Amino acid sequence: MALYVMKFGGSSVGDTERMQRVAKRIIEKQDEGHDCVVVVSAMGDTTDDLIDQARLLNPNPPAREMDMLMTTGEQISMAMLSMAIQHLGREAVSFTGWQAGFETEAEHGKARIRNIQPERVLKAIGAGKIVIVAGFQGITAEGEITTFGRGGSDTTAVALAAAIHADTCEIYTDVDGIYSTDPRIVKCARKLEEISYDEMLELANLGAAVLHPRAVEYAKHNNVRLVVRSSFNYNEGTVVKEETTMEQGAVVNGIAYDKNVARLTIRGVADLPGVLAKMFGELATAKIDVDLIVQSGVLDGKADFSYTVSLADRERALAVMESLRSELPFSEVTSEIDLVKVSIVGAGMVSHPGVAAQMFAAISAQGVSIKMVSTSEIKVSCVIEAGRLQDVVVALHTAYGLDTEEQAFVGGPQDRR
Repeated sequence: MALYVMKFGGSSVGDTERMQRVAKRIIEKQDEGHDCVVVVSAMGDTTDDLIDQARLLNPNPPAREMDMLMTTGEQISMAMLSMAIQHLGREAVSFTGWQAGFETEAEHGKARIRNIQPERVLKAIGAGKIVIVAGFQGITAEGEITTFGRGGSDTTAVALAAAIHADTCEIYTDVDGIYSTDPRIVKCARKLEEISYDEMLELANLGAAVLHPRAVEYAKHNNVRLVVRSSFNYNEGTVVKEETTMEQGAVVNGIAYDKNVARLTIRGVADLPGVLAKMFGELATAKIDVDLIVQSGVLDGKADFSYTVSLADRERALAVMESLRSELPFSEVTSEIDLVKVSIVGAGMVSHPGVAAQMFAAISAQGVSIKMVSTSEIKVSCVIEAGRLQDVVVALHTAYGLDTEEQAFVGGPQDRR
C-alpha cells in the first residue's frame, strides 16, 4: 500500500462527464490498495469566466475580493468530485485549502505557503476516506483567504505530498507526460521518460505550462517524487526526480517558449556606481520580477540597458522608471511588446560546445532577428518577435534531433491551473 496525492487540472474536471471519469480513476487507484488524496483545480474556464464577470463590475477589482471570488471555483470542483465518488459507493470528504491546513503569507493573488498542518487530512485518510482538497488557496494567520496565482494547484499538490509524506505525487493533465516541446505546436515532439528537477525547473520558468515553477521548487527541496501523466489515458507518464539517466546523445532535452514578455529600454543612464542597484531595487520593492538584462557599452559616461518583465508588469515597471527620473536621470524609457522568449534546456549542454551557435543558426535560417540572449549551464534563451514563434520552435526541435515518428497525445484544452 502506498499514499498517493493525485492532482487533476481544469481540463480533467471540465464537465460532469469528465468529473465522473476522474472519480472512477481515483477509485481504481484505491482498489489497487492505495490511500488517495486528491487536489483539484476549478472546472474548465470557470476562473476566466469569474475574472471577466468581476471586471464588468469593477475594471480594477480589489485583490482581496478577487481572492474571495477565485477560491470558489476550486470549492465547486472539490464538492462535486466528492459527490461523484460517494455516488459510486466510496467514502470521500472535501476540504478547502484552509481546512486542509494551508497557512500562507499575506499576499493576495500570489501568496506563498508558510506552513501546512495536515492533521485533518491525515485523520480522514486514517478513517479510510478519499480526501479531496481545493487547490490554489490558503489562509493567513489573521484569517484572510489567499490564492497562490496561476499554477497554484500544482503547488498545493506537491506541498501537501511533502507534508503528509506521500510516496508519489501524480499530476494529471491533458497530455500524457512531459514532452521535448509543446505538442500542440510540434506534433512529433518526444515524450520524456524522466527529467531532473533542475531541467524541469528551467523549462517551467521558461514557459513550459505542464508544471508550475513553484511546484517544481517545492518538489526538489522536499524530494517529492513527481509523475506527470494524462487523465485521458493510462499511458506511462514522465517521472521528475533528482538524478536521471541522460539519453544517449541528448544534449538538449526540451524547448520552451514564453509569450508573456515585455522589454523595457532605458537610454542615457549615468555610468555611476549604485545606479543599477537603485533602479532594480525599486523594481524589487514593487514586487516586479525582472528576467533578462542587457547593458550596452558606455559612451560619454552614459549607457543604455534593456530588461524584460511580464506583460502584466509592464505598466508598473514603466511607472517605477519614471518615478526615478529626477533622482537618477536618463534620457528616455521605452517599452516593446509582441515578443516571445524561446529557450533550449538540457543538462548535457555544459559539456558540449557549440550548442548556442547551433540555436542562433537555426533561428537565423528562419529569417528571424535575435533581440536578447541569456545563458546558464543548462539553458540558452533568445527573445525574438512573436510572429514567427511556431516556425522557430519547429526548426529548433529538428535541429537538435528531437523529432520522432510518433504523434504526441493531447487529450483536451490546456489546463489553466
